[in-house]
Amino acid sequence: MSSVYHPHNHDECIEEALQTASEICQSNGVRLTPLRKTVLELVWQSHEPVGAYDVLARLAELESRPAQPPTVYRALDFLLEQGLIHRLSSLNAFIGCPHPGERHLGSFLICKQCRTTKEVDHAAINNAIHSCASEQGFIVSESSIELTGLCRNCAASDGAPDTDMNEQS
Repeated sequence: MSSVYHPHNHDECIEEALQTASEICQSNGVRLTPLRKTVLELVWQSHEPVGAYDVLARLAELESRPAQPPTVYRALDFLLEQGLIHRLSSLNAFIGCPHPGERHLGSFLICKQCRTTKEVDHAAINNAIHSCASEQGFIVSESSIELTGLCRNCAASDGAPDTDMNEQS
């Protein structure tokens, strides 16, 4: 098991996300325009969810002519449609998808204190969702489960008991 956040070369992480996005868009026959690429890069700047207006503010710092909210929302919608990012409804925010191009159910651990967010792919969760839906004659096309609590670091600093909630298999 690994913890929610593990140190890594974040520049490589971003570069890999952009390269994968380019390949997925090319294979889907759609354009990853410079604006869409920049928005994706801004979403990947940290492992914390980012709101559309935060993206807009960061774009304003980078661009000589700032983008308007509808332009940013269209770029975010495009990135969602291509499976490159996820929308976290509880936070009204977006986060990069660590395995785009693969159909999967989204399950997220969200620290309510530091906002570190980790997408987890757990067979037991996925099987339970599909089994429950199947019993009802329902076919799941999308799913997003958001679990809010404290990551290992924040739980330890709050004096709360350390649990395995922050780990993935």
